[in-house]
Amino acid sequence: MHLQHNDKEDSEILHSFYLDHNNEWLGILLQRYTGLLLGVCMKYLKNEDDAKDAVQQIFLKAIGELQKYKVDYFKSWLYMIAKNHCLMKLRGKGKITTAINDNLVGEDAAVAKDAIVKKEVALTNLEEALKLLNEEQAICVTLFYLQKKSYQEIVGLTSFNMLQVKSNIQNGKRNLKILMQRMHKDE
Repeated sequence: MHLQHNDKEDSEILHSFYLDHNNEWLGILLQRYTGLLLGVCMKYLKNEDDAKDAVQQIFLKAIGELQKYKVDYFKSWLYMIAKNHCLMKLRGKGKITTAINDNLVGEDAAVAKDAIVKKEVALTNLEEALKLLNEEQAICVTLFYLQKKSYQEIVGLTSFNMLQVKSNIQNGKRNLKILMQRMHKDE
């Protein structure tokens, strides 16, 4: 069976997938955004082979996540998944920094390692806290603070109006702060 899709919006295709769970719908969506994903991955990873590998990994992650969770704003959600994937890969390669710091001596090495560990913990906590926000807040906070998008750009990337964007950013920021404080207490 070949699915008709050329004139369908992302939301219609997602709706069809949630009705019949036919992975061909997801294939259509992912194919639409292959160029976007490759561009995002190239921006962060700076290597074509790494970027192509990352796109495949993002496809697999997206398919798995969409089996479990309902997504309303596919393009911005997929962009966020891609960006986070690339940042995690770069953080993984950041172990080079630790090796360089091993060459420092005495107190300087301890201070440098401590700073790296604290930054890693904070980044991990931030990622976990973002997952706990509702989807609308997570999207708006990610686009505004992490991707440095303006309110107007966020309105263009999502189906939110200006008031919703401002509200999601304000509430998301407040909720993130609360979640981060809780996580800091638990350390």
